[in-house]
Amino acid sequence: MTRVVDVNSPHSGDTIRIGGGNSLVLISGPCVIEDCDKTVSIAKSLKEMASALFIPLIFKSSYDKANRSSFHSYRGPGLVEGLEILDEVKIRTGVPILSDVHRFEEIGRAAEVLDIVQVPAFLCRQTDFVVEIAKTGKAINLKKGQFLAPWDMKNVIEKVELTGNENILLTERGSSFGYNNLVADMRSLPILRGFGYPVVFDATHSVQLPGGKGSTSGGQREFVPHMSRAAVAVGIDAIFMEVHNDPDHALCDGPNSVRLDTLPELLKKLRKIDDIVKGRLLQ
Repeated sequence: MTRVVDVNSPHSGDTIRIGGGNSLVLISGPCVIEDCDKTVSIAKSLKEMASALFIPLIFKSSYDKANRSSFHSYRGPGLVEGLEILDEVKIRTGVPILSDVHRFEEIGRAAEVLDIVQVPAFLCRQTDFVVEIAKTGKAINLKKGQFLAPWDMKNVIEKVELTGNENILLTERGSSFGYNNLVADMRSLPILRGFGYPVVFDATHSVQLPGGKGSTSGGQREFVPHMSRAAVAVGIDAIFMEVHNDPDHALCDGPNSVRLDTLPELLKKLRKIDDIVKGRLLQ
């Protein structure tokens, strides 16, 4: 059993409890903010879908993707406009917000808006950066680097704990396997949970093909349902899925993003599996 990480949304007054045997939480949204109207629309659709299935929702989208394959790749609207849009999503939906931060100078400003601050996988071993984010006192989502074994995350966790922050989520997003490929080892999930913190499975980045299209990443979104079901069956606390209403024309990570209108059917199955794994159908 993991500890519970509480995430509050100041606009709705609701508290989402992640871990400790609580229901599966959905972390979802488009990979990157494309514009305000589209972002708010997707957030509203996600809230409607999740609410219908009594699945707690945390909205995720990036204001700046600083780690794109090519200099010419779309990165997002940037810090100021991006945070304004994310704050608008929070006001209009009452849903907590998660986003990734890539630069030291953005941490304080981002923490004013974000309910969960995410450390990108590529930066999870950058000690000073991780510590600075942890010092905000916000819930922190540590994405396991593609280059790390699950037990290596113990050292990253300790860096956060030494600041006094124990509001930690651990995300598995697959491991590098040869060139332009990732493989998600389901053994990683119980290993990560063994550290006592809630574990998130990133189903869409686990099927990404990094740099697989030369100047952009490829992906195999057709495998997202299979990987999601497997991870929930193993036992996780939250599922992370990037979605888009038209993934084939998304400006970032379209090949591994889930088509929004296919999500409700998948969520129904994941909720049932989660209920079985956590013993709710037996009570």
